[in-house]
Amino acid sequence: MAIKFSPVDTKERTKVFFESGDSIRVWSKILEKGKTRLQAFEGLVLSRKHGQEAGATFTVRRVASGVGVERIFPLYSPNIDKIELVKKSKTRKSKLYYVREKAAKEIRRKMKQTRVVVNKDGVSVVKESVPEPEVAG
Repeated sequence: MAIKFSPVDTKERTKVFFESGDSIRVWSKILEKGKTRLQAFEGLVLSRKHGQEAGATFTVRRVASGVGVERIFPLYSPNIDKIELVKKSKTRKSKLYYVREKAAKEIRRKMKQTRVVVNKDGVSVVKESVPEPEVAG
């Protein structure tokens, strides 16, 4: 489910398929010692700003070694090689800034998990599952 982007083709980038609440993997080009390599940054999309404009950005957050790390990516950056959708979630808010203060267990409880299943015929079916509320015992 990855769309390969080229720095010139901006029409492909207008067909962005992720929203806030989704888990994505962003492959960005890094220049090290004269060589270009790809580096993946996987995390939760907190927000998307400015729609399809030239200055459109999206914020991705992940927790690495117990420390929250956020990166803001320009949508039309030539340094982005591709974006992969890891997991789709349905949220009620478009900006998930409250996630910064919450624990991971509380966040998972709030989002509806959706799973894309591909049948033998090649037809994709979207299944939604709402996590059951936890009961304090």
